[in-house]
Amino acid sequence: MPVSGEAAQAAAQDGAEGAAQAALDETVLHVLDGGVSWITLNRPEAMNAVTWDQRERIVALLEEASADPAVRAVVLTGTGRGFCAGADLRGTPAPARERVPGDVARTIRLGAQRLIAAVLDCEKPVIAAVNGTAAGIGAHLAFACDLVLAADTARFIEVFVRRGLVPDGGGAYLLPRLVGPRRAKELMFFGDALPAADAERLGLVNRTVPREELEALAKEWADRLAAGPTRALALTKQLVNASLDGDRATAFAAEAAAQEINMTTRDANEGVASFVERRSPEYRGR
Repeated sequence: MPVSGEAAQAAAQDGAEGAAQAALDETVLHVLDGGVSWITLNRPEAMNAVTWDQRERIVALLEEASADPAVRAVVLTGTGRGFCAGADLRGTPAPARERVPGDVARTIRLGAQRLIAAVLDCEKPVIAAVNGTAAGIGAHLAFACDLVLAADTARFIEVFVRRGLVPDGGGAYLLPRLVGPRRAKELMFFGDALPAADAERLGLVNRTVPREELEALAKEWADRLAAGPTRALALTKQLVNASLDGDRATAFAAEAAAQEINMTTRDANEGVASFVERRSPEYRGR
């Protein structure tokens, strides 16, 4: 039977979309292992500079992690010498028209800021395993994570000033809360590379280890989180993040509400019962 023109066109489109998805799956590797969602940027030839498509994939995976009870922790990492060297502007879709006022702000809001918000808002704990250079939005991607592990060869660079740009991706929100306004300004005003050991000293990194030990440590921490009380961890993350923006009364009210919600979970009741019964708890993430 001859194939109609419309059917042939649809088949070609499906084939193109399938090929594009396959290519994306090669540049954002994803594995679910024992309750841990491993998300790995895989463009080592570009130091894992993140494209528009990769960003959308990471956001989708983080949203899926929040909604999927089988996912109980997330690890973000990269291959090669770079964790993420910032945004790859060459991978941005071409504008359909001439730029007008408001376009840049909208692009930042729906792009870099949305990526960082996806990490901050993920209901599962997110670990950054920083294997190499984290620059620009790549540095902010790491700083947005709940825990940061770094190879001793890694470095963090607020590269924006080198290009005459204002930091985006929530940098001016994240850094002062992590290291204070003066240190944040020093990093952003000069754009110097910050070695992993110095980043640990400033509190931007939890642990610095030799490169060959990074994956094992990330797995150890992620497995511990995945075996923990998932909903309690989600509520704890929410409380800590919100505490940086509110007053004491608001924080205390949020804490009481979180306790009320958490005590309806199976894991909270298991934790109390295991204490009374003098045994180790068995958390199910529910």
